[in-house]
Order: sequence, then structure tokens, then C-alpha cells
Amino acid sequence: MAAGILCWGSLGSMALLALGINHKTASVSVREKVAFAPEQMEHALLEACQQAGLNEVAILSTCNRTELYCSSSVDGSRALLEWMGRYHGLSIDDLDSSSYSYWDEDAATHMMRVACGLDSLVLGEPQILGQLKSCYAVASAAKSVHSELGRLFQHAFSIAKKVRTQTAIGENPVSVAYAAVSLSQHIFTDLSKSSALLIGAGETIDLVAQHLARAGIKKMVVANRTLERAQGLAQQFGARAVLLSDIPDELVNADIVISSTASPLPILGKGAVERALKARKHKPIFMVDIAVPRDIEPEVGELSDVYLYSVDDLREVIEENVKSRETAAKEAEVLIAQGVQVFMLQLRSLGATETLLALRSKAESIRDQELNKALKQLEKGKDAEQVLAQLARGLTNKLIHSPSVQMKQAAAQGRSELLELTHELFELSLDNS
Repeated sequence: MAAGILCWGSLGSMALLALGINHKTASVSVREKVAFAPEQMEHALLEACQQAGLNEVAILSTCNRTELYCSSSVDGSRALLEWMGRYHGLSIDDLDSSSYSYWDEDAATHMMRVACGLDSLVLGEPQILGQLKSCYAVASAAKSVHSELGRLFQHAFSIAKKVRTQTAIGENPVSVAYAAVSLSQHIFTDLSKSSALLIGAGETIDLVAQHLARAGIKKMVVANRTLERAQGLAQQFGARAVLLSDIPDELVNADIVISSTASPLPILGKGAVERALKARKHKPIFMVDIAVPRDIEPEVGELSDVYLYSVDDLREVIEENVKSRETAAKEAEVLIAQGVQVFMLQLRSLGATETLLALRSKAESIRDQELNKALKQLEKGKDAEQVLAQLARGLTNKLIHSPSVQMKQAAAQGRSELLELTHELFELSLDNS
């Protein structure tokens, strides 16, 4: 269900960015156009790195969002957006109008809010954390994510765990699956007398089946591309398992149809539903299409005896159930803010560590050069006191040469702040007394 751009450069050399489109910025008709199918992911990751000039990239693609998290030595946001347009056959203007980007602390905050379910259509829903972990695992397997992004993902996972254990954000289930079943109860007052056809056998359909069972429904059929997967889910609820090709026959007896697959094309068309309605003597069918891209052709909703709802239509039902989590969400925001602060301190300290290592390496190289010169002079019988004095002068001159050149240039350019920083860094004093 999720895309975004995170960016900050430690010492201006590396940028982390996240660029995205989600349920807040685009309708389902737009989101389904930028979704990445699982079988596309590895190729997309490698192509994004090559064509957008990225060092690392991970793609999170769900029914409510598509977000790309990446690291780059330059600001690659525009190149990334252009690549997305080429990949999905969309104009850059279409993406510009519905995409968003975050930078520095805002970027880290965004990823952690996503991990905690605070940016989801259903506030606090737990599935997004698993999807984010899967996104990271896929990118790691494709070798498109390394240390920079790895630190961000691991920190986001840690904060999400803390939010789950220290707040009530996960209480009172309000998932998309729950909303779909809740809406069906408005259409059929007694679900125990209804039958349901579930299309797909993934995590979302599993949740739908759980909620339907709790609501009292007795007759369920699970349709899936592979019969074995459908049977695995159906057995848990005393349901029947069928193939996708059997759906037209099963529609005749289905009062409720809820679909969530990863199919790139619609599974259920208007013609099949029309034939089923005729056989049912126009007894109404309640349908919820949770998939992105959509599983059920939008034209099905034009039929007078069909109540068809998409992911976006569930918004009102979800808003009613989200109020109980608002206090927990505020507590979660505090934990996230603290987590971002810690992460940014770690990131900056890593930058300082790398700089100190580079400085030490340069100083040691100069030391070794001057020491070798001194040893050669001693081997030639030069006076030891003179050699030591020359060694000291050589070390001093070479160690301060580069800083001296840079400070003179800074002074000539009016960059007084560099001179002030030098005073602070080396604890200098202009008092000659």
C-alpha cells in the first residue's frame, strides 16, 4: 500500500531522499498507474539506480502509496521523478502534481511515521510495518541498499516497535479489511445469512476472512490464482477454495465480494457480473475492491443491483473508527520526534568520525614522509639535533600549509565565518601579551 523523497547530506557529500505519491495526494486511478508489481521490483530497483544516478534505492509499493527511498551523491529528486514517468509511461507534469518530498529531519520523520502507521489511511494499521520490512528485504536481496539507507530503515523499525509497545496505537482494529467488513454490515444486517466470495489469498484477504468470521458469516469461498494457496487460507475458516477461473460460477451465490490481489489487470468485468445478477434474479451484491491496480472494472459500479466500493470509498468508515487512536497517535509523535533527534545526532557523529579519520590519515602520511626524510639524514651522519629541528619544521609547515591556503582564500572572499571557526576549532587567541 505505499512512495517518497528523503534528503540530507552529511558534509554535503551524500543525500538520503524519499519521493512519493499516496492516498492523500492522488486518487486510486492515479496510484494504480505508479504501482510496482512484485515481479517488477528487482528490475525496477536496478534501473532506478542506473538511470537516476542513485547509490541506493528501495521501493515501497502498496495500495495506498508508492514511495522510493534512496541515497545519492547529488540531488536526484528530479531525475528520479523523470525515471518514474518513463517507467510507468506518465508525464512528469502528472507526477509533479501528485508527488511530495521531504528533506533532512522531515524526511526521517516521514519514514518513521509511515513505519508506525501514522501516515496510513487507517491510523495505526500494523500491516505497513511488515510491508516496509519487505521493501527493505527485497532491496537488500537486489543489492540496491547498503549502509546509508540501512541505518535509516533499522532506526525506523526500532521506533515503530517502541510505539507499538509503549502506546495503544494498535488497539481497536481499524484496518482496511475491518472497514470493508464493517461496511458490509450496513448492507446486510445479519451476515450469518449471507455468503462471501474472497478474491486473493494474501494478508489483506486473510484479515477480511477473520473479520467476516467474527461477524458471524458462515459461507465463504476463497478464489486465487493458485489453488494450494487458496486452500491454505480456506481451511482456517471452513471455507471452499477455487481458482480465479471459477469466479463467474461462484458469483451467482455470492452476496459479498471482497477482492485484493496483485494482478496488473482487472479480474472481474461488467459482463460476468451482469450474468450473475440475472441468475440471482437481481438479488444485490456488495463488492469491495481493495486492490491497486483495481481487480474489479469500475463499470461494474454502474449496475443497479451492485454496491461497489473502492479503497477510497472506505475513508468515511475508517474515520469513524480512528478517533480512539488519536491520543495514542499524539504519544507516538513524541516518540518519533525523539527518535529523529537521536538518528540525526548519530548521522552527524558519523560525519565527524569520517572527517576525523581522514584528517588523522593525512597527518600520519605527512608524519611518515618527514620521519623517513629524517632517518635518511641520520643514516648519512647528519647532526641529530639539526635533523630533529628540520623534522619539527617540516611537520609544522606541512600540517598548516593547506589550512593556511584555505584561510587566505576565505579572507580574500570575505568568508569571515571560516576564520572564526578556525579560532574555535584550534582554540586560538589573538592576545600576544
